[in-house]
Amino acid sequence: MTVMPTTSAPAPGRWRAFAIALIASAALWALAPAAGASSDGAGTGGNGTGGNAKTPFDSQGMWIWYVSRSHGGDLSRIIARARRSDIGTVYIKSGDSNDTWSQFNQPLVQRLHRGGLDVCAWQFVYGNHPVGEAKVGAASVRRGADCLVIDAEGQYEGKYASADRYIRALRRRIGAAFPLSLAAFPYVDYHPAFPYSVFLGPGAARFSQPQMYWNAIGTSVRTVFEHTYFYNRVFERPIFPLGQTYQRISPRSLKLFRRYALTYGDGPPSWWDWQETNSKQWTSRGAPTAGRVVGYRPVSGLPVLRRGSRGDLVVWAQQHLIGAGSKNLPATGIFGRRTYAAVRKFQSKRGLRGDGVLGRRSWRALLRIAPVRVHWAARKGRAARLSTASAPSAAPSAPLSASLPAKRDEIDPGPRP
Repeated sequence: MTVMPTTSAPAPGRWRAFAIALIASAALWALAPAAGASSDGAGTGGNGTGGNAKTPFDSQGMWIWYVSRSHGGDLSRIIARARRSDIGTVYIKSGDSNDTWSQFNQPLVQRLHRGGLDVCAWQFVYGNHPVGEAKVGAASVRRGADCLVIDAEGQYEGKYASADRYIRALRRRIGAAFPLSLAAFPYVDYHPAFPYSVFLGPGAARFSQPQMYWNAIGTSVRTVFEHTYFYNRVFERPIFPLGQTYQRISPRSLKLFRRYALTYGDGPPSWWDWQETNSKQWTSRGAPTAGRVVGYRPVSGLPVLRRGSRGDLVVWAQQHLIGAGSKNLPATGIFGRRTYAAVRKFQSKRGLRGDGVLGRRSWRALLRIAPVRVHWAARKGRAARLSTASAPSAAPSAPLSASLPAKRDEIDPGPRP
């Protein structure tokens, strides 16, 4: 995760903290108790011993970068602290690039399971050795992880072929149904070259845990929710917000973050990170939140795409348009003449206004179509293949938009994890 460096510890990954539900689980979360309740449904038991949570993501979670710096590595203290603070899932770093971290091991997982906690592994990936990174992720699953989180950040911008190769290699090793999540940049529109459409696309991560570090970004809790959800919804993955405790965040702000998570309704938050959480912040984890934000209506729109739009959101739209019948449309990430014509054709068939603009109504209709999965080429110059036999080769190792620079980093990069 990308996090800003603090005086207490360096940041893991490009963002400092690795900043990481099915529809049924989202519904259950939406029914969480309101004002006066003693929790937000967060720590209702880890699935290590069979709790009430449907997936590990359905419990309030806490991220661990270094086990040795989290209550001194004392697992009994970690379990006790989690119980007192309504934490049901712990996320523990298990790898960096193609290196496996020994701190994530079977005895540790088994001990935490006996303590009633779910244990999820998270790995920081760079895209230089995608198959090796997939092996590291699969190793943590073999060691007993209840879920796996991909921490992919700036190092993966533009690397569509690597992302595709990593995901395919990983899924072959862990299976299609194993709970897999992406924890990446929260502001999709700031990163037009980042392969969200691969990591959150067909056959990939089924859950999203955007690193919504509002204080490090320099914004408010409300704004980070509005911006993140507005642009992430099009990927149709349940969103489990990842908040921050580092930078001495006030307990009041942490409670507000929990209330907005309730209000937006996908799932409970998790927090970066254990070793930088102080006693007052721990207490606020299990304290009542007063329920949803009163008088507030969550943003419900979707990003508008039109001629001239560029970036991964366009790639995602093109994958759906190809699935809707525009077989000769290349997935370029550039909304040009051919994409405009494909949108108008789609709108005409669905009885929508044929203006060639993807607004809310057109997006909603388009998202009912299964997106075509692009098999991005492993080597530069080779054509990518679509995952449908009738569709022609349509793209090289990355879309044209993969060369676009990031608008800016929401959170300043920290040192390597």
